[in-house]
Amino acid sequence: MSYDALVLVSFGGPERPEDVLPFLENVTRGRGVPPERLAEVAEHYLHFGGVSPINQQCRELLAAIRADLAAHDVDLPVYWGNRNWDPMLADTVAQMRDDGIARALAFVTSAYGGYSSCRQYQEDIAAARAAVGPDAPVIDKLRQFWDHPGFVEPHADAVRSALAQLDPARRDTTRLVFTAHSIPTSAAATAGPHGGRYTAQLAETARLVHAAAAPDLPYDLVWQSRSGPPQVPWLEPDVNDHLTALAGQGVTGVVVSPIGFVSDHLEVVWDLDTEALETAKQLGLDLVRAGTPGTDPRFVSMVRELVAERTTPDGPATRRRLGELPMWDSCPTPCCVPAARRP
Repeated sequence: MSYDALVLVSFGGPERPEDVLPFLENVTRGRGVPPERLAEVAEHYLHFGGVSPINQQCRELLAAIRADLAAHDVDLPVYWGNRNWDPMLADTVAQMRDDGIARALAFVTSAYGGYSSCRQYQEDIAAARAAVGPDAPVIDKLRQFWDHPGFVEPHADAVRSALAQLDPARRDTTRLVFTAHSIPTSAAATAGPHGGRYTAQLAETARLVHAAAAPDLPYDLVWQSRSGPPQVPWLEPDVNDHLTALAGQGVTGVVVSPIGFVSDHLEVVWDLDTEALETAKQLGLDLVRAGTPGTDPRFVSMVRELVAERTTPDGPATRRRLGELPMWDSCPTPCCVPAARRP
């Protein structure tokens, strides 16, 4: 298939205090989230001056992707559009149309399957194209990349670096804790064409990073950033509850690796660097948070490789993966269908 552009699609985030509540209203529209919960989450952003790190991280990734493509003689313009804040995806698609783009690939800053992490981005792309009209370019999402070396290896190196900051004499009481965004258990059950896709992929990423970084240490996969009402079951345990349990088991040091994320955005710097770190201090645990891929050259090169898989005749034959779970370029239909929301 021939493509004439690449578009980076991300979540978006506020960049000044007055953006915070409108941004959160975009994120939660139609979900019945009470105003007091929005005000609580708004405080997380205001703690950092009302600025989410994610947009700047996207700018840096955008520049790195453009430089990598140019260095490898890949003549492909790269655009950027967000789900929830400027630059909004519909505006980006309109610009692509005005620039004469007919067919583009989309790289989404989420490695995993599931409604919020995959299907909703495809819905966002479809909505943006519908808003632009019949002349909007066709946009095909690149595959999920949970087990690509360009994603796994930077996480593994970050775990090694974090472990080096803990006392080696206490390695026997050190543990790895991998985290990802919690989701409702109903969404986890319907992730993928046969269910359980999100949790299975994360379990595989955790296994791969653990094997590469510290196979002698025990590890766990836990959850963070829950945002739903208390009566709705979400994936557990929460990282803070898990740290409490580990302290009771005699663990003295923890490396927390946010494998659910590609960059150190707000849910990393607040939920882990702020809340989880404070929990660890209260428990007397030494906690070091491992980094995320960000603009690691291997991660940036991975984007080019995913493009080549879809644009070159031998692309599928050169596909690099470390895992064993089923993988496909285009999601089957129906896939990751969300449960009906109560009003």
